[in-house]
Amino acid sequence: MGRINISEVPFSGTAEQEKELRSRLAKIKNIGGALMPALQEAQEIYGYLPIEVQEIVAEELGISLEEVFGVSTFYAQFSLNPKGKYAVAVCLGTACYVKGSGDVMARLERELGLTDGTTSPDGKYSLSATRCIGCCGLAPVMTINGDVYGKLVPDDIPSIIAKYQ
Repeated sequence: MGRINISEVPFSGTAEQEKELRSRLAKIKNIGGALMPALQEAQEIYGYLPIEVQEIVAEELGISLEEVFGVSTFYAQFSLNPKGKYAVAVCLGTACYVKGSGDVMARLERELGLTDGTTSPDGKYSLSATRCIGCCGLAPVMTINGDVYGKLVPDDIPSIIAKYQ
């Protein structure tokens, strides 16, 4: 397993979110295999799975925090960190990688001061590596909140990021 990045952004869940989560968990907690759906519900409500939310899931399902954490970190669909206002994702699939997406990612890390799977302390940017997004003809590719940028070279990064200042 890779390194686990813990968010530097403070947890800011609301009482309403907690009430909604507990309500949803009450409906599924007695179903066999409820942990995956519970985590999906939690991530839908909060956008990610901070430890505070994992503790609620463990409490409501009557299971250990270790089990919840293990599942939360095993499956790629779950995130322990909030997404930034601008979610930057770089494809590191084969076609993109052989055309230089590793260098694009390295430039983004330098420009944003982030590593894969992290969010800036101000919550403005998050950076993640992805696998194929189906734009192989435009390799290497990155997305920012769904906007696709293709045929990139590292020197393209500063002007693209400037659009999101």
